[in-house]
Amino acid sequence: MAAEKRATFNEVAALYDQARNRYPGRLFEDLFAWTNLPPGARVLEIGAGTGIATLPPAEYGCSVTAIELGAGMAEVARAKLAAYPGVEVVNADFETWEAPEEPYDLVLSATAIHWIDPEVRYSKPAALLREGGYIALLGYKHAVGGDQAFFDRAQQCYEKFMPHSAKGRLAEAGDVNPHVPELAASGYFDEPRMQTCFTEERYDRDGLLGLLATYSDHRLLEAAARERLFACIGALIDNDYNGSIRKRYRNDLIVARKKR
Repeated sequence: MAAEKRATFNEVAALYDQARNRYPGRLFEDLFAWTNLPPGARVLEIGAGTGIATLPPAEYGCSVTAIELGAGMAEVARAKLAAYPGVEVVNADFETWEAPEEPYDLVLSATAIHWIDPEVRYSKPAALLREGGYIALLGYKHAVGGDQAFFDRAQQCYEKFMPHSAKGRLAEAGDVNPHVPELAASGYFDEPRMQTCFTEERYDRDGLLGLLATYSDHRLLEAAARERLFACIGALIDNDYNGSIRKRYRNDLIVARKKR
């Protein structure tokens, strides 16, 4: 099932690029400051998707190799990054991809590292980094706040049309990102450093339903049930929330240096 879920994003590559929110620029500022990347630094990105997190390193002047499993996602990323000759988008799965011999200064993964086989999730990035190189993980989660009452009421739609889904716990300020202890326990990296910031997005009916249509568990739902679920959520936005709602996100940056 994990492999099936991992491949669903490719079905809606253009929508994914349009609907998924961007990472706060502040986190990239911290990333570049903490890692002290040199001009032309070699960056390897794991699970580049449509290039949402590839663009800031490209703009910074890095040479980026972006690995993406989905051909459609990779195509969108190539179009977006065409103006940056130092960026190469490779359509491959990271686990079996054969890397060049020259090591990287930074390995980056944005909301994708959890899809990588645990057997190589941290060992392969460590092997591909130069001595003193860094791994950086970006991610975001739905957080407490925004129009919380809407999401509580929307749960009734899920119970009716997607009853097998588990209600996820919303992120809070004091939560420990699970990748922090994972990295520390891997034995390949020094103690991770983390930065967190909260953002809020406003969605109209089409915007929120477009976002939900890019989620892997929603993609795997039978089409008729998905339509009914979306109609239920859409009606709630239109009828009870004046056509738009606010959703709060917790955005995390985790950086760790390869052990010497």
